[in-house]
Amino acid sequence: MEQQKIRIGILSTANIGKRSTIPAILALPDYFELVGIASRNLPAAELVAKEFNCEAFGTYEELLKKDLIDAVYIPLPNSLHHQWVKHALTEGIHVVVEKSLGCNLEEVKELTEIAEKNNLALLENFQFRFHPQLKCIQDQLASGKIGTLRYIRSSFEFPPFPDQTNIRYQKELSGGALLDAGAYPLKISQLFLGRDISVAASTLRYDNELGVDLGGGAFLKQNEGDLYSEVSFGFDNFYQCSIELFGTKGKISTNRIFSAPPGYSPNIKIEVSGPAETIELEPSNHFIHMLEHFYQVINSDTIRKDEYLQNVNQSRLIQELYNFANGK
Repeated sequence: MEQQKIRIGILSTANIGKRSTIPAILALPDYFELVGIASRNLPAAELVAKEFNCEAFGTYEELLKKDLIDAVYIPLPNSLHHQWVKHALTEGIHVVVEKSLGCNLEEVKELTEIAEKNNLALLENFQFRFHPQLKCIQDQLASGKIGTLRYIRSSFEFPPFPDQTNIRYQKELSGGALLDAGAYPLKISQLFLGRDISVAASTLRYDNELGVDLGGGAFLKQNEGDLYSEVSFGFDNFYQCSIELFGTKGKISTNRIFSAPPGYSPNIKIEVSGPAETIELEPSNHFIHMLEHFYQVINSDTIRKDEYLQNVNQSRLIQELYNFANGK
């Protein structure tokens, strides 16, 4: 059966949508049709709609109608994810939502159950999963160049934001580093260690005035096996966006694993005995690749069900990290 073009809408005028996701949608005209953008600030929606030649909506409810769209991209603050993802799913609309999908495991389980009950796509957006550099690292690991994998170390950290009104600093919007930067190294740990892993130790660093965590770290290990992962994340550190994979014979590393921009050529470094080898890859747009995957999630029962499992497992690890760090 021929697959249909997906009518897609955007909830909010967030920068990530304007800068990255909408241009990626427009780059895939065989897959998606951009219908409109919704904002509680209608003039803001109209400004973006004019730029991208689509319709503007002054409320989220106006856009979230099954007769208007088949799918929606939601880059709202974390505290609003549960309400609006649930609203979209209840309307029968497929969803791709910025991480983190929910503020806690209970929310994520509920949303995933609704999606599964209605055979709807629910994709938590970790676009780095679809960048060719990840496949390159996986291939180099599988080749045996660094021997048997022993552990990985990943970090996603950046300096303080200049404006303390940034949503990441807002407690009422479920800001903080764990649900934002921390989600990335937890996600990539599962890609190399498998899903059957647990948080063995963790810490979170809080700003008492803001009431949010600004950074932290964790040690994760396989429940059945010897592999482990060291992760760190934060909003108040020197910029880090790295992964290192340590084997019995060498190491694989790269320094822009989570946020490689479209024009960036990643370098994969392989260190064994003798001179290090560097593999330079062509630039690639992982937002386009993410949307290609979203299209497949919509159209494939198998892929869709796998994403359900990933959603819950990711949230479980976030909850474990939080609980351990807070003595729960």
